[in-house]
Amino acid sequence: MVTIASLWLPILLSAVLVFVASSIIHMLLGYHANDFRALPDEDAFLAALGTVPIAPGDYVVPHAGSMEAMKSESYRAKVERGPVAFFTVVDPRTVFSMGPTLAQWFVYLLVVSIFPAYLASRMLEAGTAYLEVFRLTGTVTFAAYALALPMRSVWYKTSWSTTAKSMFDALIYALLTAGIFGWLWPA
Repeated sequence: MVTIASLWLPILLSAVLVFVASSIIHMLLGYHANDFRALPDEDAFLAALGTVPIAPGDYVVPHAGSMEAMKSESYRAKVERGPVAFFTVVDPRTVFSMGPTLAQWFVYLLVVSIFPAYLASRMLEAGTAYLEVFRLTGTVTFAAYALALPMRSVWYKTSWSTTAKSMFDALIYALLTAGIFGWLWPA
């Protein structure tokens, strides 16, 4: 039987490799550069928004608050008049503080790597062929990174092209993780 403790090295190495790959994707390849668009008059928007005290958090406008309120004429009129937006407000002190963000990202990568390790340790024996380990761990890893992403496009209208690019990233991360697990699987 393979224990999850015996898989500490592929868990750690896959997280490191995905961390490096994600850095290359976002800093060098540039295909995520147009995930967010500029507003037509950003200065006017910021000036108007700056007059409203908004705490960091996730917001929707117009905001109904309940299913009953969504049926009201006043809410429907706001929606028809527009704009309708989903947005996140962040603490400006944290925007340029990449250290904590990268640390959280790495912890997330470690947590994701634990799931294929756990399932593979329960389903595969020591000495399992590379391709079988690759297939199982790659599938689980892809599911972990990718399958919740379309929900943002369905419910919060995130661009489908942004979702597709992020799912492509997830495929890369899954292939790298699967390769590490297949390579380092106990004999």
